[in-house]
Amino acid sequence: MKQASHLLKPPRFWILSLVAGIGLFLFALATLVPPAKAAPLPYQTDRTSNDYCLACHQQEGISKKIGNESLPVTINPTEFHLSVHAEEQLLCVDCHTNIVDYPHPDVKEKTIRDFSLDMYTSCKKCHKDQYELVQDSVHQKALDSGNKNAAICTDCHNPHTQKRMTGQTSGQLTPAARLSIPEKCAKCHSAIYDQYKNSVHGKALTEEGNTDVPTCIDCHGVHNIQSPTTASFRNSTPALCAKCHTDPTIMDKYGISTQVLSTYVADFHGSTVKLFEEQFPDQPTNKPVCTDCHGIHNIVKVDDPQAGIALKQNLLVKCQRCHPDATANFPGAWMSHYVPSPTRNPLVYYVNLFYKFFIPAVLGGMTLFVITDIYRRIVNRRKGNQHS
Repeated sequence: MKQASHLLKPPRFWILSLVAGIGLFLFALATLVPPAKAAPLPYQTDRTSNDYCLACHQQEGISKKIGNESLPVTINPTEFHLSVHAEEQLLCVDCHTNIVDYPHPDVKEKTIRDFSLDMYTSCKKCHKDQYELVQDSVHQKALDSGNKNAAICTDCHNPHTQKRMTGQTSGQLTPAARLSIPEKCAKCHSAIYDQYKNSVHGKALTEEGNTDVPTCIDCHGVHNIQSPTTASFRNSTPALCAKCHTDPTIMDKYGISTQVLSTYVADFHGSTVKLFEEQFPDQPTNKPVCTDCHGIHNIVKVDDPQAGIALKQNLLVKCQRCHPDATANFPGAWMSHYVPSPTRNPLVYYVNLFYKFFIPAVLGGMTLFVITDIYRRIVNRRKGNQHS
């Protein structure tokens, strides 16, 4: 019995052999089947994703050496994700088409401005209509003539932070965009901006947030901006101002007359300018347009004590530019842009009223006289024929 019991117990080396065999099997299994990996971050695998680019470009203080200049290339990820380009799911490589991996290829341009001038043409891939309009603008003409500082797309629209400027459904400029336009233009036209922000229009926009008032693009256009120094631009000024000043939905809010255009073209000054604008748009005229009396970027309220032309002493200064011999009573002949009424310029009103009846009565009487005279002659001729 003892011998049989001893035989039922496996030797110790069998146990060790079994453990070693199991270990070898597990080791072999581990080498044949790789362990499951954690899901990689997007920028670790997709080299075209924006996250891949921002993994480096969100770092503060990084820059790219271009010639002797240093171009900051830090991109704020929060501002970028709030931009219209991120909203439309554009990728960095959609604009930076020559960059597909790291390290990036060398920049061939020698200055930062040359780099910008080379890059901005990529805008036409998505914004073809706007890009083509720019080709006929004063900015593009300056650029073509060799002025590298002339405005290009990216000077006005930072591609990494640009917010949506027009409503997705309305297609109209958003209030926030209207408020930001003067500051964009001020990057190059700072002296003009200083005049504008202190004008009646500029104060209403920049201090009160009133988007009823005109901003730069309302007068100059957007992408197809033309030179404001041409005769055609000057001759078209009354029609330009009339876009707002004949609109009752705007003017009625502020108690401003909408008769500005009709009263202007009714007098000698306006009639001449209108003729030139229609028949000879490129020919200059020495007759005043709106900006000659009201100013351009520095327009003030008409009742402003310093320069408002509702005050005769201020208007006289304007008149004397063309009429140097004008005296203090000279401005009294101008009725402003208001139609005469019993309360405003009553003498002119009643004279006009008199002629409204007098002229038709005279012409009507003369017409009646001619008709009756012809009738009398016909009757007399018939009577003469009957007697003969």
